[in-house]
Amino acid sequence: MLGAGAAFAAETGVQAAPAAASTSSAVAAQAKAQAAKAAAVTAKPVAAPKALSASGWSKPVSQYVVSATYGKGGAMWASNHSGQDFAVPTGTPVKSVGPGTVVKAGPNGAGDGPAYGNAVVVKHDNDTYSQYAHLSRVDVKIGQQVKGGQQIALSGNTGNSSGPHLHFEIRTTPNYGSAINPVTHLRSEGITI
Repeated sequence: MLGAGAAFAAETGVQAAPAAASTSSAVAAQAKAQAAKAAAVTAKPVAAPKALSASGWSKPVSQYVVSATYGKGGAMWASNHSGQDFAVPTGTPVKSVGPGTVVKAGPNGAGDGPAYGNAVVVKHDNDTYSQYAHLSRVDVKIGQQVKGGQQIALSGNTGNSSGPHLHFEIRTTPNYGSAINPVTHLRSEGITI
């Protein structure tokens, strides 16, 4: 399994070029902005799942600042951004957004490549998959059943990350490249971001 950049290069035949000074400046500026947003958020421990919708779905983190949206373009990504980023301090509890089964869990993007760092993918009953990346700790194992709102990990800054945050995707398959707009999907499950 290739990481996002390697997969893009393999599909297009484009070789990665050395980072330009403007790319480095853009990355540094985004890292500084994301770190400031994360510092402004205070994580609180979650004792029990709260704010579940009628369908048993929840937000992946309780308190956050949206730091990058789905489909955003820019120097940080080989193509448009494949998820929703939530700026949160390292160690913030990350919850499964809905009931399902863990199909990927671990380092190296849980098989999706090093760009995601430590990651988890959960298959839901509606045949979608939620992916959680850049985690500091993974609390679940492949095959484990989880409920909406159940803690599955702690947020972090692993992989290709410019500051502590949760990268969250909704996918139509368990693999990179099948992401859909996660905010629209959560809204269909009764959750507003």
